[in-house]
Parts: sequence; structure tokens; C-alpha cells
Amino acid sequence: MDAPIKKFMRTVSGGAKNSAETAGKQYGRSTKAAQRLQESNKSPGYRMKGITMENQQGGMWLDTERIEALKRAKPFVELMMYNRCAIREIETKLRVLDEEFSVRADRNPIQTIKSRIKKPVSIIEKLQSRGYEVTVENMREKLTDIAGVRVICSFVEDIYKLAELLTSQDDIRIVEIKDYIKNPKPNGYRSLHLILEVPIFLSQEKRHMVVEVQFRTIAMDFWASLEHQLKYKKKIENPERIATELKKCADVISEVDMRMQDIRYMIDEVEQKH
Repeated sequence: MDAPIKKFMRTVSGGAKNSAETAGKQYGRSTKAAQRLQESNKSPGYRMKGITMENQQGGMWLDTERIEALKRAKPFVELMMYNRCAIREIETKLRVLDEEFSVRADRNPIQTIKSRIKKPVSIIEKLQSRGYEVTVENMREKLTDIAGVRVICSFVEDIYKLAELLTSQDDIRIVEIKDYIKNPKPNGYRSLHLILEVPIFLSQEKRHMVVEVQFRTIAMDFWASLEHQLKYKKKIENPERIATELKKCADVISEVDMRMQDIRYMIDEVEQKH
């Protein structure tokens, strides 16, 4: 285990020192829940697991103090820096392609590019949900979505063309492809996911980093954004009905995507005749 992280993990025995108010505000828990978190090391009903505490009902609460310690550990800070650099490399490649299209094809296939680094809390939860220790090595070796880039395109055809051009570059290695456009998820989700390895060039070394790149049309992104919001609504009386309606909307949106692409083909044919 990385030495700074090992030292960090040893603080588990010190118990949860955060105030109930701080824990409650940061994670949106009730004051009573936060107080239970604060007193966890005093109660036989809780046991420490890494930097979480598990109660007798199986609920997991993250210890905010140890999360903050992790965020200051040098190996973790460096890993996050490497991931930010990898995102910039991918973004640059995509922007170069978009610029070329704007000159040679007189249009921009990319509407927007969004990027994000996974939050420490999410990284920890994902590692522990898979049964891995919280170490920088496991973050680097076991997770492929710490660095994420989302590319919003105008048409489905643009998605596949950009993906082909990006992955054909000689310094890009394809780790995995998940095509949820041709094979949508059961809930209707559509997107093309690429797990790519890209080199970053530092002052004294070259490192290969993994980035998850998601391609969506404007319509796919619209549906995914609203579905994500609705999914986390707490009080839904008929979740099955809501899921069915969302799936129907996804199918309609997919049909609209293809019809819009057909309209573009029609316009292109007219322009070529003139």
C-alpha cells in the first residue's frame, strides 16, 4: 500500500472526529444520522471498514475527515494531476478534428465538449463496492472512469466518424468499447463509450493514462440528463410506470435522431447538385 495512504488509513482507529453539523451539511444527512457518524467509534453497532463505517443494517457512511486527508496525500494529488492532463490531451485532439471539419466540410460536428474528474468520495465508494483497498495503485489499475470526457454531437453519423478518427491516431490505444447506441441499455440509455489510453508528456517522463470518452447526440444528452434528475427523486409512487415512460421517450428521441440525419442527407444532396 502507498506509504502516505497507509498512514492515512491507520487513522481509522482514531474514530470519527468530524462534528455532526459538518457531516450533516456536507452529505445532506439528518443531524441524528450525523451524530451517529460522530459517535461510531464508541458504539458496538458500528465497525470501521477502511474509511467508511458500516452499521448493523449494512448502511455505509463515509468519514469526511479521512476523505480530506486522502485529498492532501501527495500520490493522490499527483494521480489527479495526471488525469487532468490526460483530459486535456483528449480535448485537444477532438478540438483539432472539429476545427478541420469547420474548414474542409464547412460545419462543426461537435456541439460541446464537457469533462470531469471523478470526486474522491465517488472514487472511494467505487473501489470499496468492488472489494478493493483504497490505494492510489488500485485507483490507477482498477478504475477506468476517473477521467471523463463527454462529446455532444449533432448527428449519430458524426459520433462514429469522430470516434473512428480519434481512435485511429497512432498514440491512442483502445482499451474497451461499449456501444449503447446500437445496443441500448434496458432503460433506453444511448451513448457510445470509449475507454482510451493516451500518453501525457511531463517534464521528466511520459505516462499512459486512461480516459473514458462518451459520445452522444444532443437528443441523447437531453434524455440522459433528465432521466438522471428524475431517477433521484425520492417520492415516486409508480417507479415502474415512470421507467416505462422514460423508455418510450428514449425510443422516440432515437427515432427523431435518425429522421434529423435523413433530413441532413436530403439537404446535402440538394447542395451537391448545385
